[in-house]
Amino acid sequence: DLHDGAQQRLVSLALNLRVARSKLRQDPDAADELLAEAGEELDSALEELRELARGLHPAVLSERGLRTAVESLALRAPVPVALGSLPSERLPEAIELAAYFVISEALTNVAKYADASQATVSVERHNGRVVVAVADDGVGGADPGRGSGLRGLADRMAVLEGRLEVESEPGRGTIVKASIPCA
Repeated sequence: DLHDGAQQRLVSLALNLRVARSKLRQDPDAADELLAEAGEELDSALEELRELARGLHPAVLSERGLRTAVESLALRAPVPVALGSLPSERLPEAIELAAYFVISEALTNVAKYADASQATVSVERHNGRVVVAVADDGVGGADPGRGSGLRGLADRMAVLEGRLEVESEPGRGTIVKASIPCA
């Protein structure tokens, strides 16, 4: 995916920038057009890289576990994040990874769409399941059918025989909750 997608776009971008630079003085209109195309290529490459990055395993999760990885996400979030319960013990790798991506995607959505002043995150074991919850006090109205992020999380949960629920009444914030079996 990197080789055929984002890498090819970046190579094309580099070539367009070199050609635009050479035309800058002789043909400013052509240079401007090439720079506009380069900007579009850059946007496409960044989006492809973001999509790929969502599927990669974060090093902090592998090395330090879910608790530290969630604390790191909370510190980097542009909206203040209050942490509730977090497991002190390591969970099975697939469950930690799924929980991490639920939290990461939900916090990204809070920052992008919620217009929230704060969010809360918790991860608890309950009756043979790990329950991940991310809530915000934003505008609500999140719809898993409209974007690929929440749909992707629902698919990830289904693979683990878990489920994803989104409560998001307009004007009342959003709660994203994942429930994953964990013996």
